Amino acid sequence: MRIREAVQGDAEGIARVHVDSWRTTYKGIVSESVLQDLSYEQRAENWRRGIGKNALYVAENERGKIVGFATGGKERTGKYDADGELYAIYLLHEVQGQGIGKKLTESIAQNLKEQGFTSMLVWVLEQNTSKKFYESLGGQPISEAMIDIGGEEFKEIAYYWDNINAIGELS
Repeated sequence: MRIREAVQGDAEGIARVHVDSWRTTYKGIVSESVLQDLSYEQRAENWRRGIGKNALYVAENERGKIVGFATGGKERTGKYDADGELYAIYLLHEVQGQGIGKKLTESIAQNLKEQGFTSMLVWVLEQNTSKKFYESLGGQPISEAMIDIGGEEFKEIAYYWDNINAIGELS
């Protein structure tokens, strides 16, 4: 498995992971119509515009296929003590549990450190079982908020690291 910074030609691979992981991760949580309406083409266009704007890393398998990604940057709300934020991290279902998510998270944390950030948070749907992943990396729940997805309200939990140098040291 190789972790590297994303480049412009990665948009389609990132989009495929984004859509496919949403469809497996949020099945039974988010309505099926929302999941089926996700579009590889639309996501790829969004990623083409977004590559290079924030930290973005991809995980490739031995054949060079993108199987996961993570992106992050400055904390977006200004409401928390965190100065950095893990905006998104997604892995194809078949590669979860292999340490790839940890490596992607560490890559974002390292990038944030290089930019002078010292802390980080990530928002996770309360019903998402990946909460345990963030807890295993030392993330502490610090806040909750509601988010609308497809006309339904869902609770999100903010997990916080007061020292991004310590991410992963507890796992």
